[in-house]
Amino acid sequence: MMTKCTRRTVLRCRAADVTSGDVRDFADRIKRLLVGRPVPSGALGETLLPKRIALPVFASDALSSVGYAPDEVLITLAVAGVAATSLSPWVALAVVGVLAVVVASYRQTVHAYPSGGGDYEVVTKNLGRSWGLLVASALLVDYILTVAVSISSGASYITTAVPALLGHEVPIAVALVVILATLNLRGTREAGGAFAVPTYLYMGAIGLMVVVGFAKMATGHLGESPTAAYDLVTAPGHADGLAGLAGAFLLMRAFSSGCAALTGVEAISNGVPMFRRPKSRNAATTLAMLGLIAASMMISILVLARATGVKIVDDAATQLTYQGAPVPENTPIDPAISQIASAVFGQGSILFILITVVTGFILVLAGNTAFNGFPTLASVLSRDSFLPHQMVRRGDRLSYSNGIVVLTIAAIALIVGFEAQTTRLIQLYVVGVFISFTLSQLGMIKHWNKQLRSRQSGQERMTVLRSRAVNIVGFMMTGLVLIIVLATKFTHGAWITLLMIAIAFGIQISIHHHYETIRSQLRVDDWNARRALPTRVRALVLVSSLSRPAMRAIAAARASSPTSIELVSVVADDEEENKILRQWKASGVPVPLTLLSAPYRDIASVILQYVRGRRRAMPTEMLVVYMPQFLVSHWWENFVHNQSALRLRAALLGVPGVVISVVPWQLGEDDVVEGRQRVNDPFARVASPSDESKSRTEQPGDTRGDSTSEENS
Repeated sequence: MMTKCTRRTVLRCRAADVTSGDVRDFADRIKRLLVGRPVPSGALGETLLPKRIALPVFASDALSSVGYAPDEVLITLAVAGVAATSLSPWVALAVVGVLAVVVASYRQTVHAYPSGGGDYEVVTKNLGRSWGLLVASALLVDYILTVAVSISSGASYITTAVPALLGHEVPIAVALVVILATLNLRGTREAGGAFAVPTYLYMGAIGLMVVVGFAKMATGHLGESPTAAYDLVTAPGHADGLAGLAGAFLLMRAFSSGCAALTGVEAISNGVPMFRRPKSRNAATTLAMLGLIAASMMISILVLARATGVKIVDDAATQLTYQGAPVPENTPIDPAISQIASAVFGQGSILFILITVVTGFILVLAGNTAFNGFPTLASVLSRDSFLPHQMVRRGDRLSYSNGIVVLTIAAIALIVGFEAQTTRLIQLYVVGVFISFTLSQLGMIKHWNKQLRSRQSGQERMTVLRSRAVNIVGFMMTGLVLIIVLATKFTHGAWITLLMIAIAFGIQISIHHHYETIRSQLRVDDWNARRALPTRVRALVLVSSLSRPAMRAIAAARASSPTSIELVSVVADDEEENKILRQWKASGVPVPLTLLSAPYRDIASVILQYVRGRRRAMPTEMLVVYMPQFLVSHWWENFVHNQSALRLRAALLGVPGVVISVVPWQLGEDDVVEGRQRVNDPFARVASPSDESKSRTEQPGDTRGDSTSEENS
């Protein structure tokens, strides 16, 4: 009979275990479907990227800038009329000049600081921790804006290719961010492989459009863009084009907008550890390829835009006219690349659709650069205790999954807040990255100055002087661009970026201060004092009734051999008091029982008051509180229990000098383990049934019971 009962109980418990794990198993299957199977830490070397994969992973941001940077240049210059827009290629040339200097300087950075800290490491080591944190804050904000701007711009291209989706840019952008995050959670290498094809397809499509466009322009067969027939309405104050101070200011603003093409260059310096060996050389080669391709595309697009008569404005109804009459308010204005593709290949042609679609895709994938840069930088900051330590942990696929999740949430918040409007978001852009550029150049100048103070040969000294000269030019150019950006974009939204950088800086300082405080509190100064045992240990067993979980807690407390032990129970009325007294007398447990009155039914406060009183009465003794807890078979059954033990445990954690011991008990556990555990019960004796009955009626305070307990324990 006993065997059958035990077998049934075992089967019931196994079934309960299976049922309770159903939800966890289902969630795990979904996770494995989206993310993939876990990868061991030893396989980290297998996730390193060759140059052909690293280019689409790290360069997609800078390459995709061709999708929106020319648009921003044309929008800014359109305020001053057609004559101003004709200067757009010269603006592009100025941007390319800055790009060339920045690429050259970062090629030196990846060789000098290959650990992956990038600008943060350069500035911290050469200018100090505060400046390094400023750079890190600027980059973190810039990465968030990169995702928001790129995805929003990609959503606009998608709605251009599929007009039925117009007005749904926000949900499209949010969905794209989630998809991009999921791909990156699967691992850098897998994400890079998935992004390589559309990135190279984009470069090939733009290259084909540029070659065919220049060929038609040379032969005089180049068509006109859909907006070529429109006339620009010059804004008040710009009747003379770009003449005067207002014109110069507008030209500088257009230049600052075009400098969005430089974003993403710094990501390679943060991602050097992700390259295959030789890491620094492969990173430098990828950086040079990025700069060459982005510069060629930027200039080509703006030259073709001028040749095809592309016009892009913020508000078509007020800034465009057709044959002297204002255009309708809802007149669609396609991005520059779409208009150029229409002029080169024809509206609605296969190549037109291909270019529009792949441009939208590359803009979406541009956010992938941020999904690599942000988590990597966050892990470095986490390692230095400026961000939560969770940021440094790798996920199942060896990616910094926590950083990816944080970036996803922040980018979605910006997209929703700014309604996925690229023109509004671009005003917040560039500020952070040029703060990073400028301080990084200054840090590298100081780095080379340190090198010059060491003993060097003539050739080595010339190399260092040449490298320093590159960084000096870079510092002057990026510093000038930063001033221009702040001067021209501050009132248009750049102040929001500065505020976000300040908040990020303050958060990092606060986190670092918290960790330093914790370290100082946890540090052991006197090992002799800390390794000494307490002279007295008092055990309190909290019980509401002498049930199976409570009896296990009592057994655990007694087995630990404390100096003294007592049962503590809270009663609200006489009925509860009588019930616990009857159980205590019947149990024969040789442990004193203390009853606490709770007339207002607030159990937690009564126990807390009692525990604090004990601590005040005996501050030198260790107080151990044993809390029995039974575990239900199914997770949803927790909702029908009041969870008072959890609240009480949380409250006791705040009492100094108290040790909390939770004694769990699974429903049906006693039946499973019965016969497998040795039990040392001092009251269990080989005797007749009459003797057994007699022992059960003995009072808990009986001296013979206590004596037996002490002898057998």
